[in-house]
Amino acid sequence: MKFGHSICVLNVGGTRYAFTREVIKDFPLRRVSRLHACATEKEVLELCDDYDQDRNEFFFDRHAQAFLFIMLYVRSGKLRFVPGICELSFYTEMLYWGLESAHLDFCCQKRLDDRMSEIGLDTDCLSESDFRLSSGEDSQTGDETAEPKTVLSGRAKWLERMRQAIEDPNSSLPAQILATVSVIFVITSMVMLCLSTLPDWDTAKGSTDEINKQSTGPDTVVEAVCISWFTAECLLRFLVARNKWEFLRRPLNIIDVVAISPYYITMVLAGAGLPGGGLGVAGVALRVLRMMRVFWLMKLARHFLGLQTLGLTLRRCYREMVMLLVFVAVAMAIYSALAQLLEHGLDLGVRNPDYASIPAAAWWVIISMTTVGYGDVYPVTVGGRVLGGVCVVSGIVLLALPITFIYHSFVQCYHELQMRSARHARSISAAELLR
Repeated sequence: MKFGHSICVLNVGGTRYAFTREVIKDFPLRRVSRLHACATEKEVLELCDDYDQDRNEFFFDRHAQAFLFIMLYVRSGKLRFVPGICELSFYTEMLYWGLESAHLDFCCQKRLDDRMSEIGLDTDCLSESDFRLSSGEDSQTGDETAEPKTVLSGRAKWLERMRQAIEDPNSSLPAQILATVSVIFVITSMVMLCLSTLPDWDTAKGSTDEINKQSTGPDTVVEAVCISWFTAECLLRFLVARNKWEFLRRPLNIIDVVAISPYYITMVLAGAGLPGGGLGVAGVALRVLRMMRVFWLMKLARHFLGLQTLGLTLRRCYREMVMLLVFVAVAMAIYSALAQLLEHGLDLGVRNPDYASIPAAAWWVIISMTTVGYGDVYPVTVGGRVLGGVCVVSGIVLLALPITFIYHSFVQCYHELQMRSARHARSISAAELLR
């Protein structure tokens, strides 16, 4: 359309905004920027609800307050939900103007995911195609109407691709291959760790001389190769990280460092020529640290949604977990004191030596409340057996109370991570198409 005026007016729900034609042409909202390319009034009415050619005013029958927050995003680059407006309603407004959930700040993305999981929807259920223009029309406008993109230099683009390949296994085929190799090394290291505890294995000897032993066996070679891979992977992830301090604070990265460091400490001690018997407590500590390699299994959380869901659930349900521990601790204190009194303290002719103290009775209480029942400790008096039955029943009830909250949180976290993964995959696909 050949605009009759140099000033264009957007009337959104009764609130008017005035812009120049140049601003309209490069406007970050795709629905608005496409107005500049319209050749007829019919094309204009496909984008807005009404048009006044005399005043060059475009009317949109949309939520005025929601558009105000969207305009704040245009100015500041931060998009957050409007207080008092349903998240789904605001998300619908975003889709109408050409924005996606990825434009929201992280905290608001989480709110949207929580809201979606509560009602059992995905972001695809509110299809963006209902508000977006067809791809054929997009191709007619050319690059000038596209949303502005940040232009990266060659080195920055290479670092970004490396970062995506390391952090996101689903970003590309090389990322999937890298993740597969990492998983293979983790599994291999765990298998060798298990084999090293067999009686016939050299590293299972109780003497601390094993620390100084310069073995060239298959276990040593495999361990060296695995450690080299994990070290290279950790260093590479550190080098390409945007925020180095934030990288060092992540729990999984701390686990990586703790799992790798014992190997190099052992090499330093062996190179220093310290005698095995002189290591003493240090030798025991190093063996404990070597056994911490089992925490490398936590590295699988980067590649498997189930482990990510478990970690997120435990982090969000820490109050329920603390409440569960408090329930068990209070019940243990009560039942262990009563059991010690009935089985040993009253001296009614039968003194059960397994309940000689309250801490000893606490072991019987915990295995009874959790319905494990090893049978190594059991009451022999009538009062003790009645108390045991009450302990078992109350344990079932107490353990079941917080489980419902934890279960619902697990389902919610699983749906949320699924939606994040799907949204991230869509954004990566869109970025690949733009290259």
